[in-house]
Amino acid sequence: MHQANMILRRTLGDLRERIQPGMTTGEIDAFTEKRIREAGGEPAFLGYPHPSGGTAFPGSACVSVNDAIVHGVPSKNHTLVEGDIVSVDMGVLFKGYYGDSAETFPVGRIDENSQKLLRVTRTSLEKGIEAACIGNRVSDIGHAVQTHVESNDFTVVREFVGHGIGASLHEDPQVPNFGSPGRRERLVEGMVLAIEPMVNMGAPEVLLSAEDGWTARTRDGSRSAHFEVCVAITEDGPRVLGEPVTVAAVGRG
Repeated sequence: MHQANMILRRTLGDLRERIQPGMTTGEIDAFTEKRIREAGGEPAFLGYPHPSGGTAFPGSACVSVNDAIVHGVPSKNHTLVEGDIVSVDMGVLFKGYYGDSAETFPVGRIDENSQKLLRVTRTSLEKGIEAACIGNRVSDIGHAVQTHVESNDFTVVREFVGHGIGASLHEDPQVPNFGSPGRRERLVEGMVLAIEPMVNMGAPEVLLSAEDGWTARTRDGSRSAHFEVCVAITEDGPRVLGEPVTVAAVGRG
């Protein structure tokens, strides 16, 4: 699983240097698929079944721009412009195990509020990781995320949550980014969780795109950011898979 997530973390690192105005979301998707396959993995999102029986996901990456929270469908017709923010969420299957990771990138220069949104969301992920220790509860992770987000006057998305991960892409337990501490499943050594705060600049409500059946947007049109890593619960503390170190590695660069 560390190797699977390493493929994703390296690909996101490469994208960090490449994303710029004029690039299409379809080009981002093509780049991610190429890198995943070159590393010996399979794109886990490509052809993923729609939860309501609609069209399977057509891309290797979810590419969500500005008010799109998650599950943005990549397109050769959607060109990024200066000031956008774009979330790239990818999954990989590697030697029988899954990885899942996301990062939100600035496109050129972005306004101060968007800079703050990215910074707060990334830091909320770090807070959630710090709570992912043996003996804590699943809700301690979400409480840490929510506390940091709301103290900075942003909101946490409720409709989508993190999850367990391993031989399947989505496993129990679900990992909400909100809630009271000390509840839900106890964290034990060997668990791996995909922790993924989704944070809105405005209200938390979500609207599903009628156009493609996948893209989830903020109902009020405000911007949203999304960061995700897979974290192993170990006796030495939380370990961010795909990175050489733990909490300090998250959001580096």
